[in-house]
Amino acid sequence: MRLKHPTARLALAALLVAVPASVAAAGTVHAAPAPASAARLAAVGLDDPHKKDIAMQLVSSAENSSLDWKSQYKYIEDIKDGRGYTAGIIGFCSGTGDMLDLVEHYTDLKPGNILAKYLPALRKVNGTESHAGLGSAFEKDWATAAKDSVFQQAQNDERDRVYFNPAVNQAKADGLRALGQFAYYDAIVMHGPGDSSDSFGGIRKAAMKKAKTPAQGGDEAAYLKAFLAARKTVMLKEEAHSDTSRVDTEQTVFLNAKNFDLNPPLKWKVYGDSYAINN
Repeated sequence: MRLKHPTARLALAALLVAVPASVAAAGTVHAAPAPASAARLAAVGLDDPHKKDIAMQLVSSAENSSLDWKSQYKYIEDIKDGRGYTAGIIGFCSGTGDMLDLVEHYTDLKPGNILAKYLPALRKVNGTESHAGLGSAFEKDWATAAKDSVFQQAQNDERDRVYFNPAVNQAKADGLRALGQFAYYDAIVMHGPGDSSDSFGGIRKAAMKKAKTPAQGGDEAAYLKAFLAARKTVMLKEEAHSDTSRVDTEQTVFLNAKNFDLNPPLKWKVYGDSYAINN
């Protein structure tokens, strides 16, 4: 959510097109799945409502130091990462296009809303870290809009359209269970969709050079280790993401425990703080 790209809509389309291609490339056209594959298919995915809520809590622990992700609709600040404002439940950024997409969607759902007047300014600052035309008034109005259920729904919609659904769909196509689906989601939220080396697509490609996905006949644990290692390499390139504990003391902990279905109880640490989801 901190590292977005202004071409999110185009990149998303490319990612969705890539899903069936990846399945075809994997060469997994068989008469019947092996027992292990059948078990994976039968497992509950991250798009199950309860598992999705767990995913949101995990992301919130890293981004907001809280499991209460629903309180983050009102969140807004400039974290000085060169992307302008970061706000909302998955850190929509004024400098990278997804905040603009969000406010446009909100305005489609509710014309004349309190944020609609900022659309010209959001278009101008897109691609920059500027606050021109926004500032404290925008921050105040964002907090007011966050009380509106329509704006909350707009945030949910854009989270799912740009990040959650593409990540989960790709992970399922790669033969990954809930843990792998979450690893993809957390990565696409931070690094953005796309195929550049520092995007989700680039991280996935780097991992696939090291290990086969389960859909390609590879070992799930081995592939996820390769994916998390590739992600850490990208994180360490940027100071804002140089603390890799969301990989080291969260996702790797679940992987080492072989909790591929991401079943509670879950215990982890991010930035040294301890968290738990017990049910």
